[in-house]
Amino acid sequence: MMKPALAAALAALFLPTITMAGGPIERACLKSDRQAANRATCTCIQQVADMTLRGGDQRRAAKFFNDPERAQEVRFSNRDSDTAFWSRYKSFGETAQAFCAG
Repeated sequence: MMKPALAAALAALFLPTITMAGGPIERACLKSDRQAANRATCTCIQQVADMTLRGGDQRRAAKFFNDPERAQEVRFSNRDSDTAFWSRYKSFGETAQAFCAG
């Protein structure tokens, strides 16, 4: 049986990591300098991302928080893959706005 002090020490080591963990969108949102970037909003946005975007799309979209110019490059790209991604990203954004605005 694990002693209570040892269990508390292990929990103290691992719980901050678990609570700080989140998806790439949530982490990027929390690190951004946007006024609306708070835990509740960023968590909601990540939940929508989990429902609407694949992992690779989430990682790609997360980069837009620090580099909005990258989003514009993708938006106006002529590549089929960028056009398909932008369609998914736009749908994600509309859904996040509907669910997370508050």
